Amino acid sequence: MQWLAKAQVQRLRADGTPNGAAMDVLYNPTEYTLAKAAQFAEVPIPGLDSPILQFIRGQSETLTLDLFFDTTDAGGTGADAKPVTEKTDAFYQLIKIESESHAPPVILFSWGGEAFPGHRTYETLAGQNRYGFKGVVESVRQRFTMFSSLGLPLRATLSLSIKEYKTLHEQIAELNRNSPDRTKVHVVQEGETISRIAELAHDNGGDWRAIAEWNGIEDPLAVEPGQAIEVPPLAAIRAKNQARAR
Repeated sequence: MQWLAKAQVQRLRADGTPNGAAMDVLYNPTEYTLAKAAQFAEVPIPGLDSPILQFIRGQSETLTLDLFFDTTDAGGTGADAKPVTEKTDAFYQLIKIESESHAPPVILFSWGGEAFPGHRTYETLAGQNRYGFKGVVESVRQRFTMFSSLGLPLRATLSLSIKEYKTLHEQIAELNRNSPDRTKVHVVQEGETISRIAELAHDNGGDWRAIAEWNGIEDPLAVEPGQAIEVPPLAAIRAKNQARAR
């Protein structure tokens, strides 16, 4: 007989190791939703039909799901009824502040093994339970829908919103930045100089002269906010620097 794999919620310590036993959900969810957004700034340029969109940062991914609980099979609905809160309280506690960390716990929701959506290999989990969604409970809502004759809640639905949690090192490793060597356009912001633009583009403020020459700018201090500056490929900048050094 093949058993139905249960979704699990595991509390984690700061180093990513399990903190106590994993909690099995009573019934697997019928659906869950993953949502992620990115934040962009609109940079208005005089004379253009629409502003330039400039990427600011990514926003945290969020997992939302409903968990159903029912204890009527265990104790019926009469005098022997078992309150469903015996099952739901442990999940509701996930949003409460812990005494050691002074914050709600980091948890791992896992179900489906490697088939869980998205490429998730959290370094802090040290290879254990690496497939799932690591995060903190952002909100929880309890809805009780059936009661015993004594008023004991017997059925409940918990709506959880979990915000993904990653360490700084995990995020940097995940980015794996590898920009192609190509011409880019930078829109000058208030207070920026060509030297600062060179630093942002290639981590070398000394490339400002090559960028100024590329754009036909005689006075590098005369750039204005909203001005579009082309940043040439790194190979072109090096060629200009070598020609100037001869």
